[in-house]
Amino acid sequence: MRELYWFQGDLRLQDNPGLLEHIAARELVLVYIWQEWPAWCNQHGMGPQRERVQWEHLQALQTALRARDQDLLVVRGQAEQVLPRLVRQWQIERVGTSFHPGVYEARQRRMLQERLAVPLQIHPGNSLWERRHLPFALDDFPPHYTPFRKAVETLPIPSPLQAPDRLPPPPRGLAFPPLAEPSRPPTALPLRGGSLAGRRRLQQYLDATDGLADYAQTRNTLNPFDGSSTLSPWLAAGALSAREVAHALGAAEEASGSTTSTEALFRELLWREFFHWRAARDGHFLFRPHGRGVRRQRLCTFDPRAFARWCQGDTDYPLVNALQRQLVATGWMSNRGRQISASCLIHEMGVDWRFGAAFFEHHLIDFDMASNYGNWQYIAGAGADPRGGRHFNLDKQTREHDPEGVFIAKWGGHRPQQPRYVTDAADWPITLPQDD
Repeated sequence: MRELYWFQGDLRLQDNPGLLEHIAARELVLVYIWQEWPAWCNQHGMGPQRERVQWEHLQALQTALRARDQDLLVVRGQAEQVLPRLVRQWQIERVGTSFHPGVYEARQRRMLQERLAVPLQIHPGNSLWERRHLPFALDDFPPHYTPFRKAVETLPIPSPLQAPDRLPPPPRGLAFPPLAEPSRPPTALPLRGGSLAGRRRLQQYLDATDGLADYAQTRNTLNPFDGSSTLSPWLAAGALSAREVAHALGAAEEASGSTTSTEALFRELLWREFFHWRAARDGHFLFRPHGRGVRRQRLCTFDPRAFARWCQGDTDYPLVNALQRQLVATGWMSNRGRQISASCLIHEMGVDWRFGAAFFEHHLIDFDMASNYGNWQYIAGAGADPRGGRHFNLDKQTREHDPEGVFIAKWGGHRPQQPRYVTDAADWPITLPQDD
């Protein structure tokens, strides 16, 4: 049979169950579709650092495929248009891809199943467990993280699958246009995409005496290599699988024993898993201002000037400014930094949380739809937080995480003060005329 496998968020050969289902084909077309989604909340496409890392993931995957006499076809367009055309052109008999949560992804799968004249098989995605392994149906999914964690933390995690030694060849005559040349990463965060780089970082972090050993104490620091594992860019693109990381962590615990740091890192994998399946359940509710909850009044707005100041790191809050400038320059922000910045936009500036989530989506090199929107809902009180949202005290956060002002100075967080509101002749009068 001549088959096609569509890579999405699984840009790797190892532990890729979907790809392995197609290695018995006579000929195999391997394709990645660079899709442009509609503009959303004033954002469109990818920021420069996110786009750079994505190309590096693809280049690394292409190199690994060429070592097995295969190649990667990268096509720009929408999957519901590109895949039917490729199926007709190359007489494909079966199409496969991996599962991704989200309302747009689900809608696209339904459209493809209608338009393709051949079977479309959906294989497991980049999660610790498949849906059938979960001890509850999605309709009965726990509303908060803690009951989810207690229900799944002792479940066995399937072992990662080995990369195939060989792959079926592509059809004769199939041309593979060259991929874009990589650009240099910022010196402040010299991370490169690709599965090999991700596995190297995983091994380095688990072996380092000052890395995983102190994770529980340092994971809230603002600089990337001071405390974070920085594995999220590879997990988000599927250059690393969640099961790879979990089993490597388990091996480290067997060798050196379980610690508060190894337990804390595993809990972060469980948070990722929680948001993954919650997004699969929530669908379009993940993008609604109130989530799945009871609709209640929440005072927010879209003030273009306030939002622009937050995006550019030009607010009255130096720590937030530094975090935003770090994000735009490198595509990265620490987990604690994201919480601080999100809280500022939502609670101090009163802007609809979805605009902030879309800005993060544009820039983050580790953008993961489920985790990004799930965490923004959490801070806004529209998602899984049992306390109804989190409001961070910015002065306290600055004292705790940048007491000497080093991070703020590094990223130019001190900006000239500006008036909170700006009015012009088109505005309504600020004061009413006084009676004589």
